[in-house]
Amino acid sequence: MTSPIDVPTSQDRWSPRLWGTLLVLCAAMFLDALDVSMVGVALPSIATDLELSTSTLQWIVSGYILGYGGLLLLGGRAADLLGRRRVFLVALAVFALASLLGGLVDSGPLLIASRFIKGLSAAFTAPAGLSIITTTFKEGPQRNRALSIYTTCAATGFSMGLVLSGLLTEMSWRLTMLLPAPIALIALVAGIRLIPRSSREDSGKGYDLPGAVTGTLSMLLLVFTVVQAPEVGWASAQTLLSFTATAVLLAAFVTIERRSAHPLIRLGVLRSGNQIRANLGAAFFFGSYVGFQFLVTQYMQSLLGWSALQTALAFLPAGALVALSATKIGSVVDRFGTPRVIATGFALLVVAYALFLQIDLTPTYAAVILPSMLLLGAACALVFPSLNIQATSGVEDHEQGMVSGLLNTSIQVGGAIFLAVVTAVITAGGETGHSAQEVLDSFRPGLAVVTAIAAAGLLITLTGLRATRRAAGESMVVATSVPAAEPERVKVGD
Repeated sequence: MTSPIDVPTSQDRWSPRLWGTLLVLCAAMFLDALDVSMVGVALPSIATDLELSTSTLQWIVSGYILGYGGLLLLGGRAADLLGRRRVFLVALAVFALASLLGGLVDSGPLLIASRFIKGLSAAFTAPAGLSIITTTFKEGPQRNRALSIYTTCAATGFSMGLVLSGLLTEMSWRLTMLLPAPIALIALVAGIRLIPRSSREDSGKGYDLPGAVTGTLSMLLLVFTVVQAPEVGWASAQTLLSFTATAVLLAAFVTIERRSAHPLIRLGVLRSGNQIRANLGAAFFFGSYVGFQFLVTQYMQSLLGWSALQTALAFLPAGALVALSATKIGSVVDRFGTPRVIATGFALLVVAYALFLQIDLTPTYAAVILPSMLLLGAACALVFPSLNIQATSGVEDHEQGMVSGLLNTSIQVGGAIFLAVVTAVITAGGETGHSAQEVLDSFRPGLAVVTAIAAAGLLITLTGLRATRRAAGESMVVATSVPAAEPERVKVGD
């Protein structure tokens, strides 16, 4: 199931066709990051124009996450079964149409619906694009280099999205919704010409339709429940019943996958400690970041009175630092390994969030906000590409779509859960109708929760360091136990 493009095994130059394929895939990742960052900055303007409450405003973000996180498992497996190229291109076309729809609607529910469709399409482009990279580039330095470039484009999209959103929101927030449409269309045309046709699994083997149905429904219901819980109450009958139904669907999904001859997810993959740590790390990493961005955007625009452009420029150092450094992360991982790099990144993330807890109504940008953003950028540069490398290493080509979908599911479900928790914390503080100081005080517990989420992610990654040291110790024991005459016996046997 590998791509027909020939990839050099050394550091030789890549062909123009290979570069073109990678850039098309990077464009899709660029659009995902661009869309997230632009929407975050535009939220206050959208709330004012469409008269949306904070809980409803959350759905502009969560609607996208609902479609994305709910269908990623299906999207990843569809890429393996139906062909990565086909799935990627069709989903990219849907993304372009949903972007156009989002810029033309005039009500909150329709905007949320367009965001859901966008998330749905991204649930297919993300795992398909990542699996195209991991099956095209040989595992090791070549793949690490490609993934570093891939994640750099995400950082570039994020940083550019912040600035573009600030500029466009000054004119109209609708332009932030419309901008991804032409970029997606250009990438689609280029992808049709450049992305090679890939092999696909024989459909005669059968599709895991029961697993697809129960898996998709369980993820959709889980994400819906956690983003709705802050509004209806975590202890309400609706929330408890939804969680119960989610547990039943997940139990049914696991039972089906264990008995299916061709499962949507091969559960044996989850026996790998590296896989578990990569997916949990992704959930805690993205969950803390989404909560942080949501809070900080509200703080800067609603409390400090900053414009959308000023807010965008405040975030810019983080994205710029990632864009400048992420291409080097592949060589850093080659030297130190993913566990050390991920742990270092999480440590920087915790410090960044903890430092931001010092904010007040008259902040000093150079003393608090700028250092936090630089630390955040360094953390993102280290963690995100390393998680992708760790999750896809040692996996056969025919399961790359599956593990890519699993990783992206962890990212989006983590984002949905932790954003809902952060929103619930600040809503419980009663931000409406109080003084600016009281609103700021309601934000502080949310920032503390964000910091705690990152700290939990750090603890998870530290278990990977222990596992690495234990494995290294076992390797040394095996090596020293080999008799010195062993090489000679092999030679004589030849």
